[in-house]
Amino acid sequence: MTEFSDVVRNRRMTRAFRNTPVDPATIDDLVDLASRSPSAGKTQGWHLVVLEGDATARFWDLSLPVEKRAGFRWQHLLDAPVIALPVADATAYLDRYAEPDKARTGLGVSEEAWPVPYWTIDTAMSVMTLLLGAEDVGLGALFFGVFNNEAAIRTELGIPEHLELLGAIALGYPLHDAGDEAHDGVGRSAIRQRRSPAEIIHRNGWTDASSH
Repeated sequence: MTEFSDVVRNRRMTRAFRNTPVDPATIDDLVDLASRSPSAGKTQGWHLVVLEGDATARFWDLSLPVEKRAGFRWQHLLDAPVIALPVADATAYLDRYAEPDKARTGLGVSEEAWPVPYWTIDTAMSVMTLLLGAEDVGLGALFFGVFNNEAAIRTELGIPEHLELLGAIALGYPLHDAGDEAHDGVGRSAIRQRRSPAEIIHRNGWTDASSH
Protein backbone atom coordinates (compact mmCIF):
# COMPACT_ATOMS: atom_id res chain seq x y z
CA MET A 1 0.00 0.00 0.00
CA THR A 2 1.18 3.54 -0.74
CA GLU A 3 0.21 6.92 0.66
CA PHE A 4 -3.14 8.15 -0.65
CA SER A 5 -1.67 11.39 -2.04
CA ASP A 6 0.90 9.34 -3.98
CA VAL A 7 -1.83 7.11 -5.40
CA VAL A 8 -3.76 10.15 -6.62
CA ARG A 9 -0.70 11.86 -8.12
CA ASN A 10 0.67 8.71 -9.74
CA ARG A 11 -2.58 7.55 -11.34
CA ARG A 12 -2.50 7.72 -15.12
CA MET A 13 -4.69 6.47 -17.93
CA THR A 14 -2.90 3.36 -19.19
CA ARG A 15 -3.24 2.60 -22.90
CA ALA A 16 -0.77 -0.28 -23.25
CA PHE A 17 -1.14 -3.52 -21.29
CA ARG A 18 0.48 -6.88 -20.89
CA ASN A 19 -1.92 -9.74 -21.52
CA THR A 20 -1.13 -11.28 -18.13
CA PRO A 21 -4.38 -12.37 -16.45
CA VAL A 22 -5.54 -10.51 -13.34
CA ASP A 23 -6.61 -12.60 -10.36
CA PRO A 24 -10.44 -12.41 -10.10
CA ALA A 25 -10.00 -11.88 -6.35
CA THR A 26 -8.14 -8.64 -7.13
CA ILE A 27 -11.08 -7.43 -9.21
CA ASP A 28 -13.42 -8.34 -6.34
CA ASP A 29 -11.27 -6.29 -3.95
CA LEU A 30 -11.34 -3.28 -6.29
CA VAL A 31 -15.12 -3.47 -6.60
CA ASP A 32 -15.41 -3.74 -2.82
CA LEU A 33 -13.44 -0.48 -2.56
CA ALA A 34 -15.59 1.14 -5.24
CA SER A 35 -18.75 0.13 -3.40
CA ARG A 36 -17.68 2.39 -0.54
CA SER A 37 -17.96 5.52 -2.68
CA PRO A 38 -20.64 8.10 -1.81
CA SER A 39 -24.14 7.22 -2.97
CA ALA A 40 -27.34 9.25 -2.64
CA GLY A 41 -29.50 7.58 -0.02
CA LYS A 42 -26.93 4.77 -0.04
CA THR A 43 -28.82 3.53 -3.09
CA GLN A 44 -25.70 2.04 -4.69
CA GLY A 45 -27.52 1.89 -8.00
CA TRP A 46 -24.66 0.79 -10.18
CA HIS A 47 -23.36 -2.46 -11.62
CA LEU A 48 -20.20 -3.61 -13.34
CA VAL A 49 -20.22 -6.03 -16.27
CA VAL A 50 -16.77 -7.66 -16.09
CA LEU A 51 -15.34 -9.28 -19.22
CA GLU A 52 -12.36 -11.63 -19.18
CA GLY A 53 -10.80 -14.07 -21.62
CA ASP A 54 -12.76 -14.61 -24.83
CA ALA A 55 -15.39 -12.10 -23.71
CA THR A 56 -12.87 -9.24 -24.09
CA ALA A 57 -12.17 -10.36 -27.66
CA ARG A 58 -15.89 -10.26 -28.44
CA PHE A 59 -16.07 -6.75 -26.99
CA TRP A 60 -13.28 -5.53 -29.27
CA ASP A 61 -14.76 -7.31 -32.29
CA LEU A 62 -17.89 -5.21 -31.81
CA SER A 63 -16.34 -1.89 -30.75
CA LEU A 64 -13.24 -1.99 -32.97
CA PRO A 65 -13.68 -4.47 -35.84
CA VAL A 66 -10.54 -6.13 -37.23
CA GLU A 67 -10.66 -4.17 -40.48
CA LYS A 68 -10.31 -0.90 -38.53
CA ARG A 69 -7.42 -1.90 -36.32
CA ALA A 70 -4.50 -1.30 -38.67
CA GLY A 71 -4.56 2.45 -38.04
CA PHE A 72 -5.45 2.22 -34.36
CA ARG A 73 -2.78 3.97 -32.32
CA TRP A 74 -3.23 2.01 -29.09
CA GLN A 75 -2.62 -1.54 -30.28
CA HIS A 76 -1.64 -2.80 -26.84
CA LEU A 77 -4.89 -1.52 -25.36
CA LEU A 78 -6.46 -4.59 -26.94
CA ASP A 79 -4.21 -6.76 -24.72
CA ALA A 80 -5.95 -5.63 -21.52
CA PRO A 81 -7.09 -8.87 -19.85
CA VAL A 82 -10.14 -7.26 -18.23
CA ILE A 83 -12.78 -4.92 -19.63
CA ALA A 84 -15.33 -3.66 -17.10
CA LEU A 85 -18.47 -1.81 -18.14
CA PRO A 86 -20.05 0.43 -15.45
CA VAL A 87 -23.79 0.87 -15.72
CA ALA A 88 -26.10 3.15 -13.73
CA ASP A 89 -29.61 2.17 -12.69
CA ALA A 90 -31.96 5.14 -12.36
CA THR A 91 -34.86 2.91 -11.29
CA ALA A 92 -32.93 1.91 -8.17
CA TYR A 93 -32.95 5.59 -7.13
CA LEU A 94 -36.65 5.98 -7.82
CA ASP A 95 -37.35 2.89 -5.70
CA ARG A 96 -35.07 4.07 -2.89
CA TYR A 97 -36.58 7.55 -2.79
CA ALA A 98 -40.09 6.12 -2.72
CA GLU A 99 -39.26 4.45 0.61
CA PRO A 100 -40.75 6.01 3.76
CA ASP A 101 -37.61 7.82 4.92
CA LYS A 102 -37.12 9.50 1.53
CA ALA A 103 -40.63 9.81 0.06
CA ARG A 104 -41.06 13.38 1.32
CA THR A 105 -38.39 14.52 -1.18
CA GLY A 106 -40.64 13.71 -4.12
CA LEU A 107 -37.68 12.21 -5.95
CA GLY A 108 -39.23 8.78 -6.18
CA VAL A 109 -41.83 9.96 -8.69
CA SER A 110 -39.78 10.10 -11.87
CA GLU A 111 -36.30 10.72 -13.25
CA GLU A 112 -37.41 14.22 -14.24
CA ALA A 113 -37.92 15.05 -10.54
CA TRP A 114 -34.15 14.89 -10.04
CA PRO A 115 -32.39 18.19 -10.82
CA VAL A 116 -29.17 16.20 -11.25
CA PRO A 117 -28.94 12.52 -12.29
CA TYR A 118 -27.30 11.18 -9.16
CA TRP A 119 -27.24 7.65 -10.57
CA THR A 120 -24.71 8.87 -13.12
CA ILE A 121 -22.73 10.87 -10.56
CA ASP A 122 -22.60 8.03 -8.05
CA THR A 123 -21.50 5.53 -10.69
CA ALA A 124 -18.79 7.93 -11.87
CA MET A 125 -17.51 8.34 -8.29
CA SER A 126 -17.38 4.56 -7.95
CA VAL A 127 -15.39 4.36 -11.17
CA MET A 128 -12.92 6.93 -9.85
CA THR A 129 -12.47 4.93 -6.65
CA LEU A 130 -11.86 1.80 -8.72
CA LEU A 131 -9.23 3.60 -10.83
CA LEU A 132 -7.42 4.74 -7.69
CA GLY A 133 -7.64 1.25 -6.23
CA ALA A 134 -6.09 -0.17 -9.39
CA GLU A 135 -3.16 2.22 -9.08
CA ASP A 136 -2.72 1.22 -5.45
CA VAL A 137 -2.30 -2.49 -6.30
CA GLY A 138 -0.03 -1.94 -9.29
CA LEU A 139 -2.58 -2.26 -12.07
CA GLY A 140 -3.05 0.09 -14.98
CA ALA A 141 -6.50 1.30 -15.93
CA LEU A 142 -8.15 3.30 -18.68
CA PHE A 143 -11.68 4.67 -18.67
CA PHE A 144 -12.96 5.28 -22.19
CA GLY A 145 -16.24 5.87 -23.93
CA VAL A 146 -18.08 3.17 -25.83
CA PHE A 147 -18.58 5.29 -28.92
CA ASN A 148 -19.10 2.64 -31.54
CA ASN A 149 -21.72 -0.09 -31.73
CA GLU A 150 -23.09 0.45 -28.22
CA ALA A 151 -26.37 -1.15 -29.23
CA ALA A 152 -24.60 -4.29 -30.47
CA ILE A 153 -22.49 -4.46 -27.29
CA ARG A 154 -25.57 -4.12 -25.10
CA THR A 155 -27.30 -6.88 -27.06
CA GLU A 156 -24.27 -9.17 -26.93
CA LEU A 157 -23.91 -8.73 -23.17
CA GLY A 158 -27.63 -8.69 -22.37
CA ILE A 159 -27.53 -5.25 -20.71
CA PRO A 160 -31.15 -4.15 -20.05
CA GLU A 161 -32.36 -1.08 -21.90
CA HIS A 162 -33.15 0.90 -18.74
CA LEU A 163 -29.53 0.83 -17.57
CA GLU A 164 -27.20 3.67 -18.58
CA LEU A 165 -23.86 2.45 -19.95
CA LEU A 166 -21.26 5.05 -18.94
CA GLY A 167 -18.29 3.62 -20.81
CA ALA A 168 -15.64 0.95 -20.34
CA ILE A 169 -12.63 0.40 -18.09
CA ALA A 170 -9.61 -1.52 -19.34
CA LEU A 171 -7.68 -3.15 -16.49
CA GLY A 172 -4.41 -5.02 -16.39
CA TYR A 173 -0.68 -4.81 -15.80
CA PRO A 174 0.97 -1.88 -17.63
CA LEU A 175 3.24 -2.82 -20.52
CA HIS A 176 5.63 0.01 -19.69
CA ASP A 177 7.21 1.23 -16.48
CA ALA A 178 5.67 4.20 -14.68
CA GLY A 179 7.24 7.48 -15.76
CA ASP A 180 8.33 6.18 -19.16
CA GLU A 181 6.82 8.84 -21.41
CA ALA A 182 8.36 7.68 -24.71
CA HIS A 183 6.03 4.83 -25.55
CA ASP A 184 2.70 4.03 -27.13
CA GLY A 185 0.84 4.08 -23.83
CA VAL A 186 0.87 7.86 -23.39
CA GLY A 187 -1.78 10.03 -25.02
CA ARG A 188 -1.38 13.61 -26.21
CA SER A 189 -3.57 14.79 -23.35
CA ALA A 190 -0.83 13.77 -20.89
CA ILE A 191 1.33 16.74 -21.95
CA ARG A 192 -1.35 19.30 -21.14
CA GLN A 193 -0.56 21.47 -18.12
CA ARG A 194 -2.57 20.73 -15.00
CA ARG A 195 -4.61 23.68 -13.75
CA SER A 196 -3.48 25.19 -10.47
CA PRO A 197 -5.76 25.59 -7.43
CA ALA A 198 -5.76 29.34 -8.08
CA GLU A 199 -7.32 28.70 -11.51
CA ILE A 200 -10.00 26.45 -10.07
CA ILE A 201 -11.07 28.05 -6.78
CA HIS A 202 -13.58 30.92 -6.69
CA ARG A 203 -13.66 32.00 -3.06
CA ASN A 204 -16.77 33.60 -1.60
CA GLY A 205 -18.50 33.71 -4.97
CA TRP A 206 -17.85 33.55 -8.70
CA THR A 207 -14.79 35.66 -9.32
CA ASP A 208 -12.40 35.74 -12.22
CA ALA A 209 -9.89 33.06 -11.22
CA SER A 210 -7.24 34.70 -13.41
CA SER A 211 -7.32 37.78 -11.14
CA HIS A 212 -6.36 35.80 -8.02
